[in-house]
Amino acid sequence: METSELIKKVRKIEIKTRGLSHNIFAGQYHSAFKGRGMSFSEVREYQYGDDVRDIDWNVTARFNKPYIKVFEEERELTVMLLVDLSDSLDFGTVNRTKREMVTEIAATIAFAAIQNNDKIGVIFFTDKVEKFIPPQKGRKHILYIIRELINFEPESKRTSIRVPLEYLTNAIKKRCTAFIISDFISNDDYRNAMTIANRKHDVVAIQVYDRRLASMPRIGLVKFRDAETGEEMYVDTSSAKVQEEQRRWWNGQCANLDEVLKKSRVDSVSISTDQDYVKALLALFSRRS
Repeated sequence: METSELIKKVRKIEIKTRGLSHNIFAGQYHSAFKGRGMSFSEVREYQYGDDVRDIDWNVTARFNKPYIKVFEEERELTVMLLVDLSDSLDFGTVNRTKREMVTEIAATIAFAAIQNNDKIGVIFFTDKVEKFIPPQKGRKHILYIIRELINFEPESKRTSIRVPLEYLTNAIKKRCTAFIISDFISNDDYRNAMTIANRKHDVVAIQVYDRRLASMPRIGLVKFRDAETGEEMYVDTSSAKVQEEQRRWWNGQCANLDEVLKKSRVDSVSISTDQDYVKALLALFSRRS
């Protein structure tokens, strides 16, 4: 993409998403995500009713009486965006592609984070970690992230949800809030990775999908190309059998995702490309407040 065209796209997304973050999300974001992390503050003598798990055994041994660690809510967060860049995100049949919506959602959350004085970092992934942008603050950093969201060319086309979750768990030492934004069309088993990541961090799943994946239009013989494998085939979209197989496949994908999220206790929202993602995000924030 030419530099001038890229700058225009970055500016357009900045104006839209920064306005959304400032005017709509400010209070909701703060109440939904602030104070989730805890940092060590001091020690004090143990009092009846204190949680024994908070006992500082080193200090206790030194003074021969029990002391506990006192924690306080962290005043700022580290926010990580795990952004799917696999080729299946290029699909879209209504107003925009899944990738365009993913970009806007990621940018909106990023601006909400810096307005709250939080650090923001990104993990771009396909079936591998394509790029890691360490958490920082500031508008310049956000604009760099948006440029990469628009212009970054991944090496792979396929999807793994397990890989970025494992990378998050290992790379980010301090507890963070992590948004994984994807269509979650993945054949790998990511149950354990999701559970472990959510124990260490506060993971939120945002599924972006297109309604045509659930119900194909009946328009006869159509040539389809698998974006991730490159395989091409002709499909009779008017066939009742084809329609049923598509529905069964999609329902299986959704059921698997729901099961993983439920067992790992991860908050989530699913957003279609023809939906207003602002309302969907506000509903997510409201549930967490």
